[in-house]
Amino acid sequence: MRKRTLLRDIGRNPFLYLLALPGIVFVFVFSYVPMYGLLIAFKDFNIRKGILGSKWVGFSNFKFFITTDKLALVLRNTVYLNALFILATTFFAVLLALLLNEVQRKWIKRSAQSIIFLPYFMSWIVIGMLVQSFLGGMHPTVDGWLNALGIEPLNWYFEAHLWPWILTCIKVWQGAGYMSIIFLAAITSFPDEIYEAARIDGASKFQMMTRITVPLLIPTISILTILAVGKIFNGDFAMIYAIVGDNSMLFPTTDVIDTYVFRSMRVLNDFGMAAAVGLFQSVMGFIFVVAVNTLVKRFSRDSALF
Repeated sequence: MRKRTLLRDIGRNPFLYLLALPGIVFVFVFSYVPMYGLLIAFKDFNIRKGILGSKWVGFSNFKFFITTDKLALVLRNTVYLNALFILATTFFAVLLALLLNEVQRKWIKRSAQSIIFLPYFMSWIVIGMLVQSFLGGMHPTVDGWLNALGIEPLNWYFEAHLWPWILTCIKVWQGAGYMSIIFLAAITSFPDEIYEAARIDGASKFQMMTRITVPLLIPTISILTILAVGKIFNGDFAMIYAIVGDNSMLFPTTDVIDTYVFRSMRVLNDFGMAAAVGLFQSVMGFIFVVAVNTLVKRFSRDSALF
């Protein structure tokens, strides 16, 4: 019955399905076909023998990560840093969107959008070089721009307790502008009649912002947060490694699953172990998405992802 309904719908809207076809093919090729490679996580992978020809070792590859004495540290850092990134980036993205929405002159709004959107396109290598110039790098005799401003000299690359907040500031600077465009697009779709009624009732711009715009943004915020939670066990490897590198002084607060596995794999060169950790991250991300979506659904069905 469902098959007939689908075929009938395709017959009625062929061009809409044709428009969706490239996206469907892209998702299938790059998201579903690679799942075949998950077998590597359960095998002693040998490039010459291939995936099917390699020896089956069950869950042995997972022991490398689960039994390590660094497990609690890297798990805590990964979840903690990603939670900071999600909360801070979302907050400042919403704030930027609200402020941009109040700008009346189009050229000012467009210029501001371009400026805050620019860091999103910058390579993390370039950002890492900027951060080193700003903070002074890892060499104790080099003063950065921040120390040159008259602030008490501090070797930032030896102060591990400061780096969760430094990385959060960098993440907000790099990603909040991009997210603000999404929220701004959602704001422009809100009915003007609601704001007009609020003006007639004597509401100020701040009251309309806090009592109308923000509540209407909650479904968008919830969906983007749920999607972000799906990657909460995936440390931003490119960001952290480009900025922190192999600086062991900062590992207590910046060493995440991806950087730890990368350093280990450079020594062991074991594809099976790397695949096992990747599968672990994906499964935990799926569990978190389902849990957070269920929690959101209890308070507001419209704000849930599914």
